[in-house]
Amino acid sequence: MTTLTATDLSKTYLLRNGLRFSRLQAVKEVSFELSPGRTLALVGQSGSGKSTIAKLLMQLETPTSGSLLLDGAPIGRRGRALADYRHQVQMVFQDPFASLNPYHSIAHHLVRPLLLHGRATSTTARGAAKELLDRVNLPSDEAFLERRPHELSGGQRQRVAIARALAPGPSVLVADEPVSMLDVSVRLGVLNLLARLQQEEDLAMLYITHDLATARHFSDEIMVMFEGRVVERGPADDVILSPQQEFTRRLLAAAPEPATNQRFLAEARRRGVPMPDHLAHQEDLA
Repeated sequence: MTTLTATDLSKTYLLRNGLRFSRLQAVKEVSFELSPGRTLALVGQSGSGKSTIAKLLMQLETPTSGSLLLDGAPIGRRGRALADYRHQVQMVFQDPFASLNPYHSIAHHLVRPLLLHGRATSTTARGAAKELLDRVNLPSDEAFLERRPHELSGGQRQRVAIARALAPGPSVLVADEPVSMLDVSVRLGVLNLLARLQQEEDLAMLYITHDLATARHFSDEIMVMFEGRVVERGPADDVILSPQQEFTRRLLAAAPEPATNQRFLAEARRRGVPMPDHLAHQEDLA
């Protein structure tokens, strides 16, 4: 069981404007824990620091201060240690069209991580790629493997991106706005898929979003960010129904009407989407 712990994470960027330099503190002393089988939703407006948190977790950026621990051990930042970390922690990006190479086939996108992380051999990789496609509810025939990303729908591309993230066999999944670029009609299907995979794999998940409706219904805990800081956190239902901070109340005021959320929940139940225990038996969530 893998737990990822962030303690007092901060990130400051040095900005240059001509001969002048200034500092931008994008993330300010943020702490949280990602535990197996649980989802933490990171919510905030654009520019609040959400995506910077994702980059820090994925080692795409180096924190200015603070620490990241994987099962209590510091994370290596280069070589084999970094490769081992990325074996355990994977990311699903916001835009599947940008995150998939348009020049390569679906087979290439899945076979390469399987080989890099030792999850298959050259003789078994193609079969393993088909199994990944099955897991994300996509066709697993040869014709589909040979398609390019531009030949797929947005929902199909994001499912391929999820399959690629699963290829190394991670324990922690960072999902950065995974449905915001998709049509409304296919968003629930992708969220349903993520919920099922988390349940099957006992994944620890960070779900980054600006959508309070999905944060409420698909996470165990919500952490609200404003200008790089965490301003509110707690069980998902508590944060939504009894917000303590003015900024959280403003986010809620900008969210869809309660009737819209109720229809979303009714559709989720109709499709059998797994939900946290604190929501599963509640009659009225509007």
